[in-house]
Amino acid sequence: MNSATHNLPSKGASRVARVITEVRALLALALPIIVSQVATTAMGFVDAVMAGRVGPRDLAAVALGNSIWVPVFLLMSGILLATTPKVAQRFGADTHDDIGPIVRQALWLALMTGLCAAFLLIGAEPLLHVMNVAPDLIEPCMGYLHGIASGMPAVGLYCVLRNFSDGLGKTRPSMVLGLCALALNIPLNYIFIYGHFGVPAMGGVGCGWATAIVMWFMALGMVVWTYRGTIYQSSQVYSRFEWPQWAIIKRLLSVGLPIGIAVFAESSIFAVIALLIGSLGATVVAGHQIALNFSSLVFMIPYSLGMAITVRVGQALGRGQPREARFVAGAGMGTALVWACISASLIVLLRGHIATVYTADPRVIEVASMLLMFAALYQFSDVIQVTAAGALRGYQDTRVTMILTLFAYWGIGLPVGYALGLTDWLGQANGPSGLWQGLIVGLTCAALMLGIRLMRTAKKRIRAA
Repeated sequence: MNSATHNLPSKGASRVARVITEVRALLALALPIIVSQVATTAMGFVDAVMAGRVGPRDLAAVALGNSIWVPVFLLMSGILLATTPKVAQRFGADTHDDIGPIVRQALWLALMTGLCAAFLLIGAEPLLHVMNVAPDLIEPCMGYLHGIASGMPAVGLYCVLRNFSDGLGKTRPSMVLGLCALALNIPLNYIFIYGHFGVPAMGGVGCGWATAIVMWFMALGMVVWTYRGTIYQSSQVYSRFEWPQWAIIKRLLSVGLPIGIAVFAESSIFAVIALLIGSLGATVVAGHQIALNFSSLVFMIPYSLGMAITVRVGQALGRGQPREARFVAGAGMGTALVWACISASLIVLLRGHIATVYTADPRVIEVASMLLMFAALYQFSDVIQVTAAGALRGYQDTRVTMILTLFAYWGIGLPVGYALGLTDWLGQANGPSGLWQGLIVGLTCAALMLGIRLMRTAKKRIRAA
């Protein structure tokens, strides 16, 4: 089963039965999203591996390019994520005629943000100079970014159509297209890197152009899927052409822009911490990257669950069932906490083995194992904040969420981490341990504040019903 239209149990059913039913519905939505996210992450891994086989210069160029375009992509995809709750609420309310105009305007927004993102990447060379990037890396890095830039409008369109599908409770298309994209990315990388079928050998730069082609493939694939699929017909997205309507686009931005800024703030703090750790030596940097990479993979599960909660909450509100929306949020957070117990336990027990998968250097393994302990500790606060944020997106309560997120990460987490790790303000500097302790503090504050906000928002909706 892959549909958020799965009926909620009656109020007369036992609480255990209601919880089991809801967890099943959430997992049915979340599992395809998990596979899709892992496939997308794997594409970046494949790019790095294949570029690295050409040479360290090509690997460095791709890595630098990723550090620039990924945050831009996260900001853009966060903005477009407003489509999901708006579609979910109207689907739950059975007002399918209202979905088409929203999606059409979201596609215009996607085109605008995609073009803006492309221009930002094309003009990123001054940023590389500010970052003091070695001169011999600037040209291949910009070549890689130019390739990626050509695919940004496509990935924007894909995000909107995927969010449209998710809002209807159909998450399987993104999983199928994600796996197909991964399978397509490997031969395209080979063609563009080494030069085949009349294509000149581009080295690491070719990864950017291969990724752009994959982006257009995913966009066109989602267009075909949503055009032909039976469940999408009632929305009539493709029934007519409409020029941009700024009133609707403005409402989309009012919900989506705070989401994008919040996602960008969360991702950028990890980038800043990586820069701060850079002064502590190659061993520490390598250990930090191992712990961060693994914890990012583990994070895909609660993140996907949060996206599923957005759909379920939005559809419950659309049906005029605010109590069910609160129940969905609670069941989702409970499920996420169960996962946190499992992931934290596995990280603690297997931290040494996890590190050895990445490296054989005993000093790096020691640093990574220590930092993985901190990663285990913040599993609980991390799952609470991401699922609470997902539920709040379903309520379309995003502006306050953005403010709370920014304050938790940049107002509390980063200053505390800097003070503990790199200064003697609070005692002896703890190096990477202190910076990761700051992360834990920031995530814990975010979890507490977002949890309280969710409870207040849910109560407000119930009282207003």
